[in-house]
Amino acid sequence: MSLALVLGAVALVVLAAPVLARFMGKSAGWVLAAGLLACAGGLWSLHTPGQTTTQSLPWIPSADIALRLRLDGLSFLFSLVVLIIGAVVMIYSSGYLKEKRPVAFYTLMTFFAAAMMLLVLADDLIVLFVAWELTTLCSYLLILRSSPEAVGPATRTLVVTAGGGLCLLGAVAMIVATTGTTHLTSALTDPAWSQDPFFAGVVAVLVAIAAMTKSAQFPFHAWLPDAMVAPAPVSAYLHAAAMVKAGIFLLLLFSAPASHSPIWSPLLITVGLITTVMGGVFALQQHDLKSLLAYSTVSQLGLLVAVIGVGTPLALLAASVHVVAHAMFKAAAFMHIGLLEKRFGSRNINDLWGLARSTPWDSAMIVLASVSMAGIAPALGFVSKELMLESMLEEPTGWLLAGIVTLGAVFTVGYSAHMIFNTLPGQRTSEPHREGAFPLMLAIAITALGGFVLGLGLGLIDDVAAQSAAAASGASAADLPYLALWHGVNAPLLLSITAIVLGLALSVVVHRNLEAWERQILPFTAIGVVQSFQTGVVDLGRRVGDLTRTDSPARHIAVPAVGLALSAAFLPLLWTGMPQHSPTVWFDVVLLAVIVGGLAVVVTTRSRLTAVIAVGIVGFAVALAFYSLGAADVALTQLLVEILTVVIMVLVLNRLGRRFTQTPGRARRVGGVAAALGAGAAATLAALTFTGHRGLSPAGEYFLVNAEEDTGGTNVVNTILVDYRALDTFGELVVLAIAALSIYALVNARPLADRPAQPIRRSSLTDPVSNAIFLGVSGRVLQPVMLIGSFYVLLRGHNAPGGGFIGALIGASALALAYLSAADEESRWMRLPYLLISGAGILVAVGSGFLGLADGSFLRPLHAYLGGQHLTTALIFDVGVYLGVLGVILAALRLLGRVEPRGATDRDEDTRADATEVKH
Repeated sequence: MSLALVLGAVALVVLAAPVLARFMGKSAGWVLAAGLLACAGGLWSLHTPGQTTTQSLPWIPSADIALRLRLDGLSFLFSLVVLIIGAVVMIYSSGYLKEKRPVAFYTLMTFFAAAMMLLVLADDLIVLFVAWELTTLCSYLLILRSSPEAVGPATRTLVVTAGGGLCLLGAVAMIVATTGTTHLTSALTDPAWSQDPFFAGVVAVLVAIAAMTKSAQFPFHAWLPDAMVAPAPVSAYLHAAAMVKAGIFLLLLFSAPASHSPIWSPLLITVGLITTVMGGVFALQQHDLKSLLAYSTVSQLGLLVAVIGVGTPLALLAASVHVVAHAMFKAAAFMHIGLLEKRFGSRNINDLWGLARSTPWDSAMIVLASVSMAGIAPALGFVSKELMLESMLEEPTGWLLAGIVTLGAVFTVGYSAHMIFNTLPGQRTSEPHREGAFPLMLAIAITALGGFVLGLGLGLIDDVAAQSAAAASGASAADLPYLALWHGVNAPLLLSITAIVLGLALSVVVHRNLEAWERQILPFTAIGVVQSFQTGVVDLGRRVGDLTRTDSPARHIAVPAVGLALSAAFLPLLWTGMPQHSPTVWFDVVLLAVIVGGLAVVVTTRSRLTAVIAVGIVGFAVALAFYSLGAADVALTQLLVEILTVVIMVLVLNRLGRRFTQTPGRARRVGGVAAALGAGAAATLAALTFTGHRGLSPAGEYFLVNAEEDTGGTNVVNTILVDYRALDTFGELVVLAIAALSIYALVNARPLADRPAQPIRRSSLTDPVSNAIFLGVSGRVLQPVMLIGSFYVLLRGHNAPGGGFIGALIGASALALAYLSAADEESRWMRLPYLLISGAGILVAVGSGFLGLADGSFLRPLHAYLGGQHLTTALIFDVGVYLGVLGVILAALRLLGRVEPRGATDRDEDTRADATEVKH
């Protein structure tokens, strides 16, 4: 058993979730719970107290990125919380859910657990950040799918937590740039934390903000109560073991290195204490039990943040114990509220009374959970609160800090008593629904009783909590005190008793003056502030977008054209004289004349067909220019692209009028000419300024000298694309697949304009079938040759001009020829599944990348020789490129060339004018 296997086992649970949910329905929760508990058992077998278990699976060694995993006391504690609470919530869900096949729910919940496991086990900064963002995505999706009304809360949650993710990204970037490594353990122990105050301070603030957004600290607390639209299982897991605990874990993880910055401790203590008191006050104002628990979570998390800010080994021990205590009583409380909803159809505190008589067992469990939440002996919450008070009293301003914590505890006791005394006593309420309640009652009992069992049997958690605190603080676990229920009559005990007495009195006052207490304190709400921010950002984006929100190409082209023209003013500062080139030959002059002539035709003609022909001439001339300069690969690519571009442009042109609409207004025409000339002059000056003044770059020299030895290929261009910079090419391949999807989505969202109906006399020249006889006859010979040639070019690309991209262009040209010569758009070649082909290209490329892992890095080509022939997995990657490019071109041909039903869309004004002209 290894860490990677445990993480893989959790991933298998995620993969099994949709299958089990489809065949077993909501009962799949029992199997998924067993799977998570089995993973917890495997993790327990790997953990050795006082030792750190590590494992590293290489991913991209050249970028120092690997799947590094670490299991120490801190990650072990949080892993157990994630897996065990996750298993309990799965059991609860098997009775709570109404869906017959909750595929999406179980998939997202198990993926949430997997993301949290990856986060707490990560020993790489990149992996840590990716897992952090995955938890954000999971929470967003789980909230979003709750109901149609959840769109707003889910979006506001995403806005706040994604903002924190950006702060964490900034912190990760600074750490990697300063320490020179993505290895988390090495980065956290780097001397830069103590030697560079600026670095330590900035990273400390960024990490603190990131954690505070996840853990709902003031002023980022609004999203947590807002997220209460989510169902009870989601709320229980999110509050007890996931999402909010991610922020606490991050603070504990960075506690030791960030404490070198003088801003770390005051920031956490101040924000934490403000949050714990504020959350307690707001919790007492709620009549919705779920909202009450949400604000109580805010308050409890504030207490955790404050004690982490203290940073001593004792304080971190208190935080570790309270992480477990909070997970237990918070999961039990939220699941209890969900049970009340199912039994009585309400969670309003004013609608519930006599629960002790209606549901005595459930009432006993919520009393146990509330006692632990209020910090009353012998629950585990009492032990953690005593440790927190003791750690606060050790500080120089200890009595002030302990006094504020006690004030927060007063409100904690107050809202706990408010929840109990206003729902349990009284006459028996309406008869509860008891069908299918066993899984819910079992899950609540496990967590509620768990808090008491651990409180009475502190030996069960003593070593785990001590190892966690030791890992977070860097101290020795042997130096930490043993956990105990009774420490004698001391200051923490007296403060606890004070909090209990005042809290009970406060609950009586609130009950007698409920309407006055529930009155809104401030004229605004935190949720309203977040919504205003979101609305303001969207409005700002809309106003900025209005500057270029138009269908006019001129408006879009004007911005870069004018910008390029204005940038020419700075070129004289860089001018070092005319570049030295070889003497001009007559062929260059001829090509330049053809290009200029073609461009002149494009900008002056009103005929669309003439413009397409002129653009093609310009493209062919540019291809010849590339070839004359020795860039055979680029020239061949340019030539093929021009051919296919002309074909696709003709398909689009077939739906438009024959002529361009004349640009209205002389001033606009003059402005367009001026902008074009200015941009052209600037581009020319830039080319003269930046070319010919330096030799070949070191990277270029390396490729030319070492390409054959490194890759076995002599075509340097292709080896760069599929060997050296395969990851860049893979990104471009994904872009091509997205382009195919975009064409599909756009064409289906807004049907293409029908071909213009122009009453032209029928003849062999106007009939598409008769007119395509030459293409059809020649295509029977050329298409097989072109397809075979495309495969040949694909195979030879490593040593001669060619490769996957060029081969796909040749193959697509063959299919374009078949399409143009076909009787209609239902040609058998056009019925090929273009999206499937493009997607298969990505899968093939990814597969070749995983083969590279055998040599230690994703996408690293493997080489072998068979019968004197050089073989490389780069060819497999090139096949992926071939399929991806072929798919996107097929998508363009198929979607842009098909005929839509007449009368479906508007026609160009010029089309109607031309039709009238032909008629007369």
